[in-house]
Amino acid sequence: MVTPAEQALRPQVEGAADADTADFRILIVDDDPALRRTFPHVLARPGRVFDECGSIGEAIDRLSGQHYALILLDYRLPDANGLALLDWLADNQRDEAVIIISGEDAIDAAIGALRRGADDYVRKPYHVAQLQRAVDGALHKSTLEKANKLMSQRLKASERLHRYLVESSPDLIFTLDGEGRFSYLNPRAKALLGYERGALMRRPFTTLVMPEDLDRIHGLLSQPSSLPGESFNVELRLRKYHPSSEGDSITVSLTGIPMLTQENDRRVVGLYGVARDISERKRAEEIISFQAYHDQLTHLPNRVLFKDRLELAIAQAQRRTGALAVMFIDVDRFKLVNDTFGHAEGDVLLRAIASRLSATLRRGDTLARLGGDEFTVLLPDINQPEDAEVIARKILDTLSTPVALSQGDFRATVSIGISLFPRDGGTAEDLTRNADIAMYQVKRSGKNAFRFFDPDLNSRHRDRIALENDLRSAIARDELELHYQPQVSMVHRSIVGLEALLRWNHPALGAVPPATFIQVAEEVGLIGEISTWVMEQACLQLATWQRDGVPATRLSINLSAHDFHRSDIVDAITGCLGRHGVDPHHLEIEITESIMMNDTASVASKVRGLRAAGLSVAIDDFGTGYSALAYLQKFPVSTLKIDRSFVRDLEGPMTNPIISAITGIARGFELELVAEGVENLEQASALRTLGCDVMQGYLFARPAPAIDAEAWLRRPELLFAPH
Repeated sequence: MVTPAEQALRPQVEGAADADTADFRILIVDDDPALRRTFPHVLARPGRVFDECGSIGEAIDRLSGQHYALILLDYRLPDANGLALLDWLADNQRDEAVIIISGEDAIDAAIGALRRGADDYVRKPYHVAQLQRAVDGALHKSTLEKANKLMSQRLKASERLHRYLVESSPDLIFTLDGEGRFSYLNPRAKALLGYERGALMRRPFTTLVMPEDLDRIHGLLSQPSSLPGESFNVELRLRKYHPSSEGDSITVSLTGIPMLTQENDRRVVGLYGVARDISERKRAEEIISFQAYHDQLTHLPNRVLFKDRLELAIAQAQRRTGALAVMFIDVDRFKLVNDTFGHAEGDVLLRAIASRLSATLRRGDTLARLGGDEFTVLLPDINQPEDAEVIARKILDTLSTPVALSQGDFRATVSIGISLFPRDGGTAEDLTRNADIAMYQVKRSGKNAFRFFDPDLNSRHRDRIALENDLRSAIARDELELHYQPQVSMVHRSIVGLEALLRWNHPALGAVPPATFIQVAEEVGLIGEISTWVMEQACLQLATWQRDGVPATRLSINLSAHDFHRSDIVDAITGCLGRHGVDPHHLEIEITESIMMNDTASVASKVRGLRAAGLSVAIDDFGTGYSALAYLQKFPVSTLKIDRSFVRDLEGPMTNPIISAITGIARGFELELVAEGVENLEQASALRTLGCDVMQGYLFARPAPAIDAEAWLRRPELLFAPH
């Protein structure tokens, strides 16, 4: 039974006062809340702070973020016995003192605890004085051990320092007498210079200095009496010992400190020197300097060095009223090499291209690698643009021979953009940027060519960036709108469907057609968000017409290839229909032939999923791509749409064999057929003759907002009235 009023017997030993006044944090680990509350009262002393917990896990959590002077540890705890915490302390090299408090009678428990590092073992029941003595003793012992450990560490550190300085200094430590001769050398002389210490004693220091550096040190050593009163530092090359030759040298950083007499005149009588070998550092500095300004793969100048040389060339051209050219070169299809043969082969290709480019340039030209597959060329002293054109053609010609890679030959081509100073810019940044813009136009025009910068290119480039920025916020600003164009049956003189066509009401540009911005949306990753918006708006419009009693019809929407890369595209479409309560038979999805060509199995599965859900699927612009009957067998589509380019050729009695073939295919596969781009009665009549009844085009109506489409659905005869 512990009585809080009982007083502890505190040993009065040397250092006890220090223990009392020091801050000790004590952790109590016991599953008895009453005991955890009692211990801080019984063991309270100035400078002691107590924390408590009830399990081994909680104790480890506290120890992970806090150091303790002492742990009062119950032997039996809910999640483990106290030995587990002792093992954790040992594994983590902790130095907390531990007192085990246990009700175990077996001596093995005490032996196990002490062997695992416990400082004391108090058996229950115990007298409070016994516990107080154990705690005082453990804290005192811990304090003495830490003080002793700290003192030992300091002594060992001091001993190691002196031994290092005296016996194994990495520097050459020496003294010179008043005539500049060696009077002392440490053992490092042998390792650094190859000389025995005895061979150098009484020998002039200058005999070790390389001839090129004598002038810098001779004045300091030839007249010791004139040495300054402060230390000096100088870099020198010292010759190494080779019996049969002059030998090589090392570069040292020499610190010299004059040695003065103790008399009043304070005369200089010698020199204390420390020479540190910095040969590796000097070589490293040269390497770092090279790496800072050169590409590591090709060893060509990098972006930084190219910019420096270009700025210097611009300054020289300005002084001489001369001209220069900058080329921006991008390797075509380089990603294909990396993806097919691996990055190691890609590196081989880049080195080969760099070598060929270098061979085509003049002596004063600069070829640099900016990174990846991009190179730049500085052509100073260009008299006329044709000079740059000649070099560009030479570059294209030199790459006409395939590059031999380990897995096969590869014919590399490049796209080259050229800017001229001062016509296309007056700064390095302007010239490089404009050459890049010209190169980008070559990429878009088919690659493997060169092009000079045109100011109009920059304007179009800026317009493209502005269009991208505006498009990113078009949905949020509610600038997108769906227009609708009817699909009519000539036989029944009725509407069989509508195609939803996206329009962008740009605040400055007005109505922007999809052909202008859909490709941009695909390139910048916005097409998914736009397609989702189109689906939602189309389903919402169908639901609105259904609610308002508008005659039901089928509505077609276009999806891009990017949409069919989504694994959840079928669920996204059917989910949208479900949210708006629209019958799937009223929605048709239009896809292009190119979608079928890519990842055939995956796309076919998604088309089957759409058809199984009740939707129609149409192939848009059929006949313009790589149509094949095999694809129609794999893809359970419902409709073929004849491209407007075939309809445009139908004039008068002329027929189009392609349309005849498409109508035959549609009949053979029992597919619906829609002709796009019908603009006059002659085309409509020819299509009827060829077997196509459903048509879409300006002959009937231009794409219009939903209010006009509703009027057509309510009164289809409006579409057949003379325009």
